[in-house]
Formats: sequence, C-alpha cells, structure tokens
Amino acid sequence: MFYWFLKWVALGPFLRVIFRPQVTGAENVPAEGPAILASNHLSYADWLFMPLTLPRRVTFVAKAEYFTSPGIKGWFQKQFFSGAGQVPIDRGGASAAEGALTAAKRILLEKGGLFGIYPEGTRSHDGRLYRGKTGVARLALETGVPVIPVAVVGTDVVAPPGKTFGTFTRPVVRFGKPLDFSRYEGMSNDRYILRSVTDEIMYEIMRLSGQEYVDTYAAQAKKADAEAKKAEAEAKKAERGEQPADQQKKAS
Repeated sequence: MFYWFLKWVALGPFLRVIFRPQVTGAENVPAEGPAILASNHLSYADWLFMPLTLPRRVTFVAKAEYFTSPGIKGWFQKQFFSGAGQVPIDRGGASAAEGALTAAKRILLEKGGLFGIYPEGTRSHDGRLYRGKTGVARLALETGVPVIPVAVVGTDVVAPPGKTFGTFTRPVVRFGKPLDFSRYEGMSNDRYILRSVTDEIMYEIMRLSGQEYVDTYAAQAKKADAEAKKAEAEAKKAERGEQPADQQKKAS
C-alpha cells in the first residue's frame, strides 16, 4: 500500500512534475507476469526514476542496514524502503549473493513480479558502463524468466555520485526488447555460459544507454581511481616539501 502511496500521491507526482522523466520502450515490459529488469547504475536516483515510468511495481534488494537502524529514524527508514519496493539483504555476509538470488526468485516465481537488478554491482563513478557480474545470468537461467535491458540516462546529473543534489535535467529511461535465454536451460552452473549471457545483457544496455563500455568491474575501477588520486595528492605534497600522510601518522 505504501509503495503506491509514494508512487501516485507523495513522491511520484512531485518527481513527474519537476523532472518530467522521458520513457521509451515501456511496451517491452509485460503487463503481468515475471521479468528481470537489468539496468545500468549511474546514481542512487535510478531506483526512483525507473519504476516511476511503469504502472507495475518494481522490487530491488537493498542493504539490510536500511531496515535495522534503531530509533524513530530507523523505523521511518524501514517503512520508506519497504514501501518503496526494496527487500533487505546482508551484502556484507559471505552468503550475500545467495541471499539476493533467493529473494529475487521469490519475487519472480512466487509473486510473478518485476525484479530490478544492477549487473555492475555498484554505481559507476565516472559515467561509463562496467563489466556485469554473472548473478543476473544465473537468475535468468535458474528461473527461465526473460531479461529486459534498461538504460537510465541523466540521473548522474540530477543526483551525482557522492552528492545529495545535482543540477536539473530530464532523466530518460529506455526499455529494450526482452532477451530469452531458454536455449541455455539447465546450464546455470557453466561459468562460460554465465559470462556469455551476462555480456549479451551488458551489450544491450550499452546499446540503449550509449555509454562507453569498460571491460573491468566497477568496484575495481573505483578502487584503482581512488588509489591513483591518493598517489597524486601525495606527490603534490612531496613537491611542496610536506610529509606523506602515513609518515605524518608515524611521526605523531
């Protein structure tokens, strides 16, 4: 109930009036029955604008901390994320991938719903599209559910990574034609098949979004970028005759 209240009364009308999101290919999403919506991930605002363009409910997994925080704030946070179509998953645990897969199967097979997933695993820090993780392929093969590639464009302008607010633009959501992987039925444990299916999905997302594709994982790229920036900062300090941060800690 709260999901529909947010979508049609509290939050949705505001977002529609202010940002006027554009959508193409919505007819590719079935009016009923299960489907996997595999999207690029540019901003925390993605999970707001993509479901906003569809009449059906879209469910994602979210960090368990959003549902377990204490106090009044924690209660409101739990109500908001639950109502917004999120289901909790402990992403720090050893069985995080299995937990997400189980939750997705329940939504798809038991409820016949739409399940949203970001194959990159994390937000892109520079606007490029990164290599997809094979969980989306495993989910598709184990459920037999079609995958609909989705491209969200402009949300990194509305809500840039690392910032609460950005600048105004009209986000665009593009839904591609459903991808059927029934030809790989019973092959969900073949890592080469999983990689091939994932790459096919990512190619369609790239085609829809127009993003530059990088054949490495987003988390690795973020880490490498952070290390490069740190090294650059230390080099500038050295040029100014300042001690590197690690030496300052030792000296203190």
